[in-house]
Amino acid sequence: MQINNMIQMQTKTITGAIQVFLLLLSALIAPAVIAGEAYVEGVHYEAISVPVSTGLTDKVEVVEVFGYLCIHCYSFDPMLGRWEKTKPAGVDFKRVPAVFSTDWSLLAQAFYTAETLGVGAKMHEPLFEAIHIDRLNLSDEQVLAELFLEHAGVDTADFTQAFSSFSVKSRVSQANAKGRAYGITGVPTMVVNGKYRVDGRMAGSNEDMLKVVDFLVAKEQAAL
Repeated sequence: MQINNMIQMQTKTITGAIQVFLLLLSALIAPAVIAGEAYVEGVHYEAISVPVSTGLTDKVEVVEVFGYLCIHCYSFDPMLGRWEKTKPAGVDFKRVPAVFSTDWSLLAQAFYTAETLGVGAKMHEPLFEAIHIDRLNLSDEQVLAELFLEHAGVDTADFTQAFSSFSVKSRVSQANAKGRAYGITGVPTMVVNGKYRVDGRMAGSNEDMLKVVDFLVAKEQAAL
């Protein structure tokens, strides 16, 4: 009987501690909800410790940090494409390739080569599909050249010149530096106005990530 009483007392103590914890948690979150903030910093998104300047004064910048080698980025891309077509007015959207290794760096080089040649929109999906559907080895420059010729009509000599250019390699270095400044550890990740970082884990899903982005865009627009 004494043992049962002790167990009951311990159970009540643990239950009481849990209730206190939940009350404290709700007290922390409640002010943001009461203030009309559907998403909470540190829960659904993170503030970047040292904000990265966007160079914009009248628009809110939204950046997707992605990688062609990332299957989650490939799955997320159609959702992002739909969002891009209906994004809030006054939003400047751009993609920045993540540079985690040599392979990622080469594909970032391919991304900026496409932008330099004015065929970014034509090559974006084919680059994803070449990796995740066709299983091509895009670390082979010749394979990349053939892909650009097939999908964008880019002559091999023009591709090689752009791919090897100083300006493209400089943009890859800048993308690497930006990723570090954003504090990127995984992709896809969205960055709003150089101040906030959002990923699918914190938001709850990649689809919800875009809802958090819309919330942060409205927050930044209100501050302009």
